[in-house]
Amino acid sequence: MFYEYFVIAGYFFLIVAISVVFKKMANRSTSDYFRGGGKMLWWMVGSTAFMTQFSAWTFTGAAGKAFTDGFAITLVFLANTLAYFFGYLYFSHRFRQMRVDTPTEGIRRRFGNQNEQFFSWALIVFSFINAGVWLNALGVFASAVFNADLVMTIIATGLAVLLVSVISGAWGVVASDFIQTLVVAVISVACAIVALIAVGGPSVIIHEFPSGFVMGPDMNYGLLLVCSFIFFVVKQLQSINNMQDAYRFLNAKDTNNARKAALLAMVLMGVGSIIWFIPPWASAILYPDAASAYPELGGKAADAVYLVFARNAMPIGTIGLLLAGLFAATMSSMDSALNRNSGIFVRSVYQPLVANKRVSDAHLLNVGKVVSLVSGVLVIFVAIFFSSLKEMSLFELMMSVSTMVQVPLLVPLFFGMLFKKTPKWAPWVTVIFGMFVSWLMTDVITSDVVANWLGMDELTRREASEMRITLTIAAHLILTAGFFISTTLFYKEEKDEYRAETIAFFKDVETPIISDSEQNEVDAEQRNKLGSMVMCMGIGLLAMIIIPNPLWGRAVFLICAATIFLLGWILKKSAKSTTI
Repeated sequence: MFYEYFVIAGYFFLIVAISVVFKKMANRSTSDYFRGGGKMLWWMVGSTAFMTQFSAWTFTGAAGKAFTDGFAITLVFLANTLAYFFGYLYFSHRFRQMRVDTPTEGIRRRFGNQNEQFFSWALIVFSFINAGVWLNALGVFASAVFNADLVMTIIATGLAVLLVSVISGAWGVVASDFIQTLVVAVISVACAIVALIAVGGPSVIIHEFPSGFVMGPDMNYGLLLVCSFIFFVVKQLQSINNMQDAYRFLNAKDTNNARKAALLAMVLMGVGSIIWFIPPWASAILYPDAASAYPELGGKAADAVYLVFARNAMPIGTIGLLLAGLFAATMSSMDSALNRNSGIFVRSVYQPLVANKRVSDAHLLNVGKVVSLVSGVLVIFVAIFFSSLKEMSLFELMMSVSTMVQVPLLVPLFFGMLFKKTPKWAPWVTVIFGMFVSWLMTDVITSDVVANWLGMDELTRREASEMRITLTIAAHLILTAGFFISTTLFYKEEKDEYRAETIAFFKDVETPIISDSEQNEVDAEQRNKLGSMVMCMGIGLLAMIIIPNPLWGRAVFLICAATIFLLGWILKKSAKSTTI
């Protein structure tokens, strides 16, 4: 394990170095700390948009689902891909054109102060739940690697994430997301290629996967998968393209860069949807008993399948790189959430409370850092709670949280960009109604009840899970979204006290932002700093060829190092051409 520890230490050194390098850019103002001043290039924004939908859960809970159920898991990520495509076509640039620093400021411009306060607290609380799931997934994997106590692992890793996330605000968050995208790409592609060679090619996976590659085990009704995918596309369309998650595109320097960022995220998600799951698919054939390797994880045992594959098939040092990728995925999701929360609290909660006092921007910046720190500690406690749910897999946990809590919250934040004439009470009342719908679909109209209505045989555990998720999403699409849209019938223009602000909001949303020539210096600074960091990462990967491995193993690290170093060199060179 010495080499694994060495790789992880090198990774953390690089991430801390990134935070230090970008610290000065973040501390210029609260706008720079919360969203990089809206000056970031498309490839940085696209990386952070991609990474905020990618967490350690992908390598753990989702990988466990791929190991047991085959191709079905890719439907979740292909839904993300389609959602980013719609973001490219319609939403991403309009979010940037809201001309705000935080998403709740956009909510205030669209829906008024009352809804700004409601959603500020609701989004902060929900982000704690979501980040707790991410950190718990990382803890599951890290504890298996180091044979450590799960709770202590969550605390240790959570504190490490917290330390890095508070240092340099949005600039550090997005810059590290770009580096972390490269880490994920390196480990994903390397593992996928080795897995395909080891198993004998993709045709072997398709034809020899246990219980059928497409349908998987315990699935007698294929229509459930089709319906699940269709409704999940609708859910992810709302989950990715809403006013809360608009914060990713607020970073972009102009309209065109926001659109390009969504397109990059779409491509990365689409390619990754297949590459990420080749190792667990191959492991189902090569190591069919992989799920029993870590019985101490209870119902989450299958979630460590990536670890089993890396230990058996990959060269020494890969586990360290894999764990670095898991840290990368979770850190990118958590630091984005912490940064967003601090911006929401400072601009939409704290600043209105001290509106009558003379408060400097520097004071607000310090408050934002304190809020990030406190939020990180709370996330650790949420992750510890989730770790106690031993018999619920990470896949089920993630799906339950997102469908039960997230969908009602995001319905008005999605449809509010499409329907302009809604009464001021519509958003928060819709969320409350949506929570009722979630309860209704969980405790009253259950999957077993619906199966009985349809005359279906007794459902397997997997079928019940798929049907529960599908029914909940469908109910929110029909009932919750229908409720919000129907509120337009109660809209009275003469009673709308926010009418002028709403008109101004939608006028801005439709007006493109074009960056000026003064942006060139900031562009060059981004390319130069990140180019240096990427080249350092390439040198670090090159050092891994000294690890005692077979020739093919050293060749893997050499190719990865050369690719990363070349990318860094291109960034550095483009920075010089920008300044000429």
